[in-house]
Amino acid sequence: MLVAVVKRPELFGATVRSFDGSEAKTIEGVVDVVQVPSGVAVLAKDTWAALRGREALRVDWETSNAETRSTEDILAEYRTLADTKGLVAVRRGNADAGLARASTVYDAEFTFPFLAHAPMEPLNCMIEVREDGAELWSGCQLQSVDQSAIARVLGLRPKQIRINTVLGGGSFGRRGNPVADWTKEIAHVARAFGKRVPIQLVWTREDDIKGGFYRPLVLHRVRAGLDLSGRIMSWRHKIVCQSIFIGTPFERSAVRNGVDETSVEGVANTPYDIGDFEVESFNARSPVSVLWWRSVGNSHGAHVMETVIDELARLAGQDPVAFRLALLAQKPRDAAVIRLAADRAEWGQPMPAGRGRGFAYHSSYNTRVAMIAEVSVVRSAIKVERIVAAVDCGVAINPDIVKAQIEGAVGFALSACLRNQITLSNGRVQQGNFDDYEPTHISEMPQVDVHIVASQADPSGIGEPGVPPLAPAIGNAIFAATGKRLRSLPFDAKALS
Repeated sequence: MLVAVVKRPELFGATVRSFDGSEAKTIEGVVDVVQVPSGVAVLAKDTWAALRGREALRVDWETSNAETRSTEDILAEYRTLADTKGLVAVRRGNADAGLARASTVYDAEFTFPFLAHAPMEPLNCMIEVREDGAELWSGCQLQSVDQSAIARVLGLRPKQIRINTVLGGGSFGRRGNPVADWTKEIAHVARAFGKRVPIQLVWTREDDIKGGFYRPLVLHRVRAGLDLSGRIMSWRHKIVCQSIFIGTPFERSAVRNGVDETSVEGVANTPYDIGDFEVESFNARSPVSVLWWRSVGNSHGAHVMETVIDELARLAGQDPVAFRLALLAQKPRDAAVIRLAADRAEWGQPMPAGRGRGFAYHSSYNTRVAMIAEVSVVRSAIKVERIVAAVDCGVAINPDIVKAQIEGAVGFALSACLRNQITLSNGRVQQGNFDDYEPTHISEMPQVDVHIVASQADPSGIGEPGVPPLAPAIGNAIFAATGKRLRSLPFDAKALS
């Protein structure tokens, strides 16, 4: 078996103009150097030789179509787009007319960074091409997509591709790619090499974080109005981000009238009773590769909805939980989850100085989750002390798994709330490994109490629904503790000083 690593461009959208692999071939253990669509591959007898060979490559990149902007430059374009008219995702009533009549008008902007999946085990797989077909060993999430991709590259029929699905050290969506980037890459390496030997493709941590597929960079703008009684009269919402489905095989099923449903989910399908309600979507363009990330659009849509709802409740002089329940008067199942969480967290009881409780509620994948975060803030240091969650996922077939998934969602999402982001400087990713893209540390993990609503409804999802309400619950708790509102993610603790 040979090991392959690929030298990919530092700039998204760049391609190989030419390369010199002569020095790489002098490295002991290096067998060959071949060009593939994603870059230049080095094949060697072991991983170390392949990596050393890659370092010795000289590649001239064509960058005329590459992303060369920095994060702030891209956000500036997003803000310009948000000043125009977008694609209508939802329109009920007349949002503009409602805002004109409102007694109190609220305006806010939220930004969300690119996010890497950062699975504990970076991407890797193995292929063996034979005369009658090919066999893949991989931690696949979308086997049918991967099978078709390999078949197209190798000029075979899908039934000639056998996939052995092996356990992978995490994924969070990264190993399920509608364009099959890493699976297609190993097929291209095998085809370019041309010899029938098993090949293992290895991605390093830096390969994945610097050149992987990210949760998109997103900008939200919200304008909402309250009447004299403190009820929401109108809501206008703009969302600017790259589509994860346009240009993929899933476009036909996930994009309607130009609107990618994952760009607006968590907002367009809100359960809250808001009469005059309009959501606009803007499909930003960039060569940066984007993908679903655990809970997909809910990961940012829920944060905006639940932060704005919390702020509107306080503008109306109402308790945030009571405010939500009034908006869910016709949704008893949603209301029951909120009441259970509030009861188990002793909502309304006083907290010590420097400590606050924050509430958030979200429904995704037909599962309802309410979370209450207890947060302490000392000298601008944010510490999440406790999370109380109530869950309605229908029949809880295995309650231990339900609890474990909520705990795991908290652990997964906490680092994205507190610090993690992928940023670009002149098109180059600034992060590369766990020293500057840190997973949640065990010492940061809060106490997590999970309460399951007894239900006879059909079972629903539990793998992802625990992610969306975490950030807004923490943000609302930070406000309760400090009186200062942090809207965008990750939370900027320095703004609290």
